Amino acid sequence: MDEQFCDVGGGIRLCYDTFGDPADPPLLLIMGLGTQMVAWHGDFCGKLVDEGFRVIRFDNRDIGRSTHLDGAPTPTLRQLLVRRPPAAYRLEDMAGDTAGLLYGLGISAAHIVGASMGGMIAQTLAATRPERVLSLTSIMSTTGNRRVGQPAWRVMPIFLKQAPRDRDAFIDHTELLFKAIGSSGIQRDDAELREVAGLMYDRGLDPGGTSRQLAAIIASGNRTPALRRITAPTVVIHGTADRLVRPSGGRATVRAIPGAKLVKVDGMGHDLPRAAWDQIVAAIVENARRAGFSRSRAAA
Repeated sequence: MDEQFCDVGGGIRLCYDTFGDPADPPLLLIMGLGTQMVAWHGDFCGKLVDEGFRVIRFDNRDIGRSTHLDGAPTPTLRQLLVRRPPAAYRLEDMAGDTAGLLYGLGISAAHIVGASMGGMIAQTLAATRPERVLSLTSIMSTTGNRRVGQPAWRVMPIFLKQAPRDRDAFIDHTELLFKAIGSSGIQRDDAELREVAGLMYDRGLDPGGTSRQLAAIIASGNRTPALRRITAPTVVIHGTADRLVRPSGGRATVRAIPGAKLVKVDGMGHDLPRAAWDQIVAAIVENARRAGFSRSRAAA
């Protein structure tokens, strides 16, 4: 992994890496809450490169090796539960980071793919800076409307439990978490999950950063009116077995974004299992073609 850094403004520095030919159309991957860019598996990125994209993945602010806002207010668990946390920033600020990364890399516009909170950031970027977004793929995400996409109560105790500080215990905790929220109808690779969890641990953990990201989601509220302004070709991908952001969140996103298409992945939960990659990549490529992407042009 060839990690690089880009100053995106506002004192934020993002860690990123790239795959593929710089001359190919850019595709930017945005990961979710408390999750580092390495959760976009290198093999998954390779599949997108094989389709003709230059792939960029990065750590959001407050995660991994990007800037951590350690001096900012960090909400308590109680503040998060009652949905009144102090918010150091909002999703629009994180979308601004994303736009700043594109600018810093000399990219005028890209195909944007976001998962979970990353989908929220991608949606916000498409709504507020449409000139930066060629096509939009929102995976296992929602609109911010509290009546849709809410988690099943039974997954909340493990989801809200603070991760252990010990490396082996953290990896065990991550495996337990994804047994609760991950795919149930598609084969999951627990060894691969543990490998990614170990890599995230080694790159650095920050429970406070995850709490600040969650506060940003809550503070950003219902984004449905903004989503109606999105003009980029959009596909919404959601697993039928998602217990963290339930499928109603994906359906609401499709209703909110003009012309959006819904792709259901049977048995997929709140994860990106290898067994679902072909369907996900095919949906990304088909949606990018609606924006004029073609493999022949990418190879020219």
